[in-house]
Parts: sequence; C-alpha cells; structure tokens
Amino acid sequence: MPFYVYILLCTDGSFYTGYTKNIHARTRLHASGKGARYTKMHEPEKVAYVELFNSRVEAMKREREIKKMTHQQKLDLVGSQNANE
Repeated sequence: MPFYVYILLCTDGSFYTGYTKNIHARTRLHASGKGARYTKMHEPEKVAYVELFNSRVEAMKREREIKKMTHQQKLDLVGSQNANE
C-alpha cells in the first residue's frame, strides 16, 4: 500500500509536514481541526507538496528529512513540484 508525505501551507505562511496512507482523509482531518495539534493552531490553507512512497519506513524517513529543512528549503521544494506541473 502506498504512503504519502505531504506539506500543508498554513494561512500564516508556515508549513506542516506529515505522512499518511490516505491523503484525502488526512487533509480533511487537518481542515476540521482534528489532524494535529499544530494545524489546530495554524489553519491549513492547501496541500502544497506531495511525494509517494512504497513503504511506511521510506515515508517516515522522508518526513524527517523535510522537517529538518529550513523554511526557505521547503519553499524551494514546494516550488520545484509546482514548476513540474
């Protein structure tokens, strides 16, 4: 079963990074204020970035890598995916 690593852009300009098996259900939880403590305090605006992985272990590793990035590095990552669309 595939796993997704995603970055949410919040209304205050911050980012939230997470992983899930069901991206649509997870983003609905965030939007309703039940997804994570961070997104309760920083309202999510949109899904800004998504990566697909074959295993939970791979997704968790990538999530940790992204969480260690600076805000600018995350902006660049989000921009790189948007440039490819």
